[in-house]
Amino acid sequence: MKKKKSSGGGANWMDTYGDMVTLLLCFFVLLYSMSTISEEKWRAIVTSFNPNAILDPTENSGNDGPIADEVENPGTETLVNPRQDDIDAAIEQLYQALQSYAQQNNMSETLSVTKGDGKVYVTFNQTAFFNGNSSELRSDALPILEAVSGMLNEVRGAIDEVQILGHTAQESTNVPNYAPKDRRLASERATNVLIYVQQHSEIDPGRLVSMGLGQWHPVGDNATAEGRAQNRRVEMIVSGRNIEQELADGILVLTTEPEETGGNSEATTEPGT
Repeated sequence: MKKKKSSGGGANWMDTYGDMVTLLLCFFVLLYSMSTISEEKWRAIVTSFNPNAILDPTENSGNDGPIADEVENPGTETLVNPRQDDIDAAIEQLYQALQSYAQQNNMSETLSVTKGDGKVYVTFNQTAFFNGNSSELRSDALPILEAVSGMLNEVRGAIDEVQILGHTAQESTNVPNYAPKDRRLASERATNVLIYVQQHSEIDPGRLVSMGLGQWHPVGDNATAEGRAQNRRVEMIVSGRNIEQELADGILVLTTEPEETGGNSEATTEPGT
């Protein structure tokens, strides 16, 4: 007589339950290990994906995560969600540093600084930077540009873009300048300033932009020598980053070291105003 087989399924649910509990335990252990990761381990993970990443410390706002140490210089943040308050503070720091430099060196007629809408506006007087009809930087301009480049470098992580604009003066009050020469001279002046900044700072070159505006944005009267001197100028507009906009656009907040390039770039000069 055959024995009736037992269903034997009364305790099978224990196997599934045990597996689930084990997986949950592993999951929470993983979460805990991530929350207490050391900065060295975090750096190793980041560099394994991008060996050229700049691993400046930053504040992971509002928690005690792996890199939540206080940041002494908010402008150098380049990774892991810098706060907008830190960006704004860095741009204010740049403005104050530029103003102090101009005042301490009696450069009120050579270097002027203003700010507004998260931007810092710097104007370089043409007399100190270029000879007439020339785009070659004067030796007097180099210490000024070196100092400004150093200040920009201190807050490079807070900078969205640096625009450098070249201007000329209208030589004759009745006849516009010859367009090819006028535009070329303005562009070369702006480009030479940009090249110097790029070579003397660690700002991402992709954030540096130069434009030649020629005679078309005067700030003085071209009928007078004083007005023409005011119009012959180079302007620098430093824009701070907008974190909210970056997040909306899905921009990855990560910068890399600029590649070194050999040799010095030399800009050619053309006659102009």
